[in-house]
Formats: sequence, structure tokens, C-alpha cells
Amino acid sequence: MNKTQLIEVVATKTELTKKEAEAAVNATIDAIVEALKAGDKVQLVGFGSFGVKQVSAKEYVNRFGEGQKVLKPACKKPTFVAGKALKDALN
Repeated sequence: MNKTQLIEVVATKTELTKKEAEAAVNATIDAIVEALKAGDKVQLVGFGSFGVKQVSAKEYVNRFGEGQKVLKPACKKPTFVAGKALKDALN
């Protein structure tokens, strides 16, 4: 399912217009992204938790670059942990 299909499903289930459903989906995604940028964790009970993990800088050997060492800079990585209700729904 892509974003357009998600908007269509939301519009159908909530009886909103596609434009209103698109605004709702975009607002939800924006709110999650803003919270993660601020360093907060987003927990949706029954669905799961979004978070941010700090990944430290890492040096590795480029196998295709004649053994050159390359430094991968530190970065933030988004994480998601599925909630129990979501896991149960899938099994």
C-alpha cells in the first residue's frame, strides 16, 4: 500500500473527502516527524512505537576501492517497534 492508497482507505472508512483524508494523513505524518526531530518517542497504543536511535560514526574498508578506509559519519536512525495488538493481528 502506498500513500495514495492509504488516503483512499482513510477517506472511505471515515466518510471524508479525499482532500480532507489527505490533509489528515499528512498532518499525522508531519506530527510524528516533528516529534521524532525533537527527540520524543511516539507511542500509538496497540500499533507500535516510533523512536530515534543515535548511530555512532563507523570506519569500514571499502571492498571495491582497493581497501581504502572510509568513515561513515554519525547519524540518527528512525526505529519502529510493533505493539502487541499489531503482532497479534498479523498472526
